[in-house]
Amino acid sequence: MAKVMLRVNDEGKTLFYIAKRDMEEIISDLEFDTDEKWGGNVTLTNGDVWFIEPAPKKLPDEVAAKIVSRGDN
Repeated sequence: MAKVMLRVNDEGKTLFYIAKRDMEEIISDLEFDTDEKWGGNVTLTNGDVWFIEPAPKKLPDEVAAKIVSRGDN
């Protein structure tokens, strides 16, 4: 599991940042995208898919996320 920082940029897009990898990507797709249930499998602009335990939407936030698949596969 990786510690991931989530925040919204000036264009209203959600950023997914892992400090240990110095990786920042935009979340392009979410499995669950409501204020009450946000997360699940999230797809990044680089094609990676990560899992974030669904929870009420609260941004910015730091969460634990697990890689499901890499975009280069």
